[in-house]
Amino acid sequence: MAENKVREYCLIVEGAYLNEGEAEHALRDPFIEDWVEQTGHFKIHNIDDIQVTSGVTLGSLGVICIDERVFEIASVDPEHPLTAHKAKGVAETLRRQDMFDEINVQPRDEEVRRHLSDDEANDELPEDKGGTAD
Repeated sequence: MAENKVREYCLIVEGAYLNEGEAEHALRDPFIEDWVEQTGHFKIHNIDDIQVTSGVTLGSLGVICIDERVFEIASVDPEHPLTAHKAKGVAETLRRQDMFDEINVQPRDEEVRRHLSDDEANDELPEDKGGTAD
């Protein structure tokens, strides 16, 4: 059987958030507030009921810090990756929420995500190979 691989996309966002937790709150808070206004209450299991855009629930999105104040937002559900269309829909919704300074959609390639880590590792190589500690 041939597998149909869908190219996965993510959002690269910038904002004045110091860590993943703050960025995740910035992502979720406006949607949770809207949910509470509409229903009168929120319970954590409702996170999978809140639609960010067609076919994407709030609970299916995760946030990873990739650089200072730069974060990746992507699907945490391997069965439902963000397609280009869904990622653009999420980006439009987040722009309306105005919680991030910059929002860009791009293919989610492991090499691209690892690139920053590889650079950081290369910067540390001399210290790791017998360099002196500060």
